[in-house]
Amino acid sequence: MTPNELLQQKLAAKQFSADEFSELVIRLLDYGVICRDESQIEEQLYDRYLQLQELVEDYLLPLRVRIQHDKRFHFVRLFPPGAQVPGLPDDEHQPFNSGLRATLNQQEVATVLVLRAEYDKALREGQVDDQGCVMLALEALGIALKNLLGRTFPAKKTERDQLFRRLRQLRLIQTAQGFDPMQPDAWLKIRPSITSFVNDKVLQTLGESLPSTDADTEQDDVRSTPDSALFASAGSEE
Repeated sequence: MTPNELLQQKLAAKQFSADEFSELVIRLLDYGVICRDESQIEEQLYDRYLQLQELVEDYLLPLRVRIQHDKRFHFVRLFPPGAQVPGLPDDEHQPFNSGLRATLNQQEVATVLVLRAEYDKALREGQVDDQGCVMLALEALGIALKNLLGRTFPAKKTERDQLFRRLRQLRLIQTAQGFDPMQPDAWLKIRPSITSFVNDKVLQTLGESLPSTDADTEQDDVRSTPDSALFASAGSEE
């Protein structure tokens, strides 16, 4: 029996088709993350993952792709080989260039770092909801961005829209329908997955992580190595 035939046999035993398995794996590899509370589609895919978890892990094992499954907050995130993953032992294999590594610009990196710092602050103060999320006013985020890194949000609405769309794609924040990044009284939710996206070591040296200039638009390759802050997967919004 070929590996493909064996996989189909195991899927049939769980009453799933090969197409359903393919949809799940492709979504994980494309987005890099599935959050159950993001949408109805991701709710269905997350529930499917729960039933097919062993088969997905076996399928991705030869690629040395690492999987973080947070059962409490119901999300699954993929990490490239060599990445440090909270709750998992270090991978002995060195990382290599991979489609699972996101390329974030300086503004995106700065905002993600500050979101992590604000989440940690709220966690210490017990201001976390039952889903592990933290509510944060856009104005407060802007102030923290200025105080911690000496940076400000982009002046143009199109650039701000792109920034927050990217953060939603990475499943780091949630925003309500009609969210306007130009309104300081707008609110967003920081997801608990931010803690696995930025490690504690980088959080402790936040002030030295980035140059404090808004003119710097150079692209940074976001590496998932022991000396790095961020782990991410590129993907497109629904």
